[in-house]
Amino acid sequence: MNFFKIRHTLHLIFVLSLFISCFISISHQNKVNLGAVVVLMSNSLSQTQINGTINFTQLSLHKTRIDIYIEGLTPGLHGFHIHTFGDLTKRCESAGGHYNPFNLTHGASHDKVRHLGDLGNIRANVKGIVNTTIYDKLIKLSGPYSVIGRTVVVHGGKDDLGRGQNATSLTTGNSGARVACGIIGWRNMTQV
Repeated sequence: MNFFKIRHTLHLIFVLSLFISCFISISHQNKVNLGAVVVLMSNSLSQTQINGTINFTQLSLHKTRIDIYIEGLTPGLHGFHIHTFGDLTKRCESAGGHYNPFNLTHGASHDKVRHLGDLGNIRANVKGIVNTTIYDKLIKLSGPYSVIGRTVVVHGGKDDLGRGQNATSLTTGNSGARVACGIIGWRNMTQV
């Protein structure tokens, strides 16, 4: 009889320790920062060279930090989006449209109705440099709607955030030509 009590107690301890380790693992996963990086290239070899890096860090399930540093843009606002494909065989032109897995209309990054890839505008200073950080609640680096392997595109014009008075406003934001792009890939977080 003692043997069965000891066995039952050990079994109970095992089940409890398994439950606790699973809980700790899930808690740890929610705290781990996932990172991705984009190295931008100009869309055309003949235009002014635009280059830079964009770092994505998923801070939590509903918060991703995007650190942006770009040189070579014209001063002013530029549409900033994630496009569907990580295909640069025709430079930025083969990246497809804005990443839009829920088939919604174009909007601002803070709008409830928007493409998942709609990140609004970035502002280049008088020297053509963007050095800023934005946060987004929809961008994910893992899961079924991950942006890993997709393309960041910087446009030549200002994004009207879906508030223009024409049909293209609701698909592209009238952001103009694609001037630079790069594929989103995993970042080596051991070097951060």
